[in-house]
Amino acid sequence: MLAARMRFVQYLRKGDLAKRLGVLADDQKSLVELSGVEGVPSDLKALIAQNPNIEELSKKIQKQPKLEVNDDVTILPPITDPGKIICIGLNYQDHCDEQNKPAPKEPMFFSKYNNALVGPQDNVIAHKATDKIDWEVELVCVIGKVARHVAKENAMDYVFGYGVAQDISARDWQKERNGGQFLIGKSMDTFLPFGPAVVHKSLVKDVYNLPLKTWINGVEKQNGNTGNMIYKIDDVINRLSQTITLLPGDIILTGTPKGVGMHRSPPEFLQPGDVIKTEIVGLGTMTNKVVAP
Repeated sequence: MLAARMRFVQYLRKGDLAKRLGVLADDQKSLVELSGVEGVPSDLKALIAQNPNIEELSKKIQKQPKLEVNDDVTILPPITDPGKIICIGLNYQDHCDEQNKPAPKEPMFFSKYNNALVGPQDNVIAHKATDKIDWEVELVCVIGKVARHVAKENAMDYVFGYGVAQDISARDWQKERNGGQFLIGKSMDTFLPFGPAVVHKSLVKDVYNLPLKTWINGVEKQNGNTGNMIYKIDDVINRLSQTITLLPGDIILTGTPKGVGMHRSPPEFLQPGDVIKTEIVGLGTMTNKVVAP
């Protein structure tokens, strides 16, 4: 079924001035353009807001030509302007354990700004303001429709799909500076690689059985499973929607497993020239290079 191929991407072809919307092949080597299909916008957030029928959308693109993903194609973040980027700290039990911290009694929410967003192959800047840049692979949940006062038992109806992210963090700014507030340490430019796609939820059989990994320069640093999540997605949407209206295209980063650099012995931090590879099985892979400013 073509519906099973609904891995939505935003991209630029060489010479493009405006982004396009497409569907990425499972192997990430080719895509089919959606932007040219009648009634389909060139922006994924706008498409999500239309509450599209995925089966009908699949039929519409059957005759669309394939485009090879090569150096003439730049894959952008699948959503470039989410209204909200909401993150959850300490949401994996093994990540709590590596810090010798108890699991939080309720979710610990914080946010990042859109300026942090970059695509799945873009560079991460090693800003001069910090020397403690860390990695965190995270499952992204993408909201599919307006969510307000949502009951937990209905919460998954409000999910459109899932993606892969790196919640890059300046640990000195997060832990030692700015009065202990996370915002600057989490929101520096390029500190949120996201992609390559938003995979429609119909393709994800069990969102709580997805291996997620980080490699730095080819060395595995994180190897976890979404089943280790403390506060599940339905619980998170229920809690957030009691006070914050979630909108189509809002994204929620759901936490990271153990293996971050800060809690290794000795601690490890990213340096210019390092290569971050991030994978969630079934959702995709990103490769981002760390560069000097």
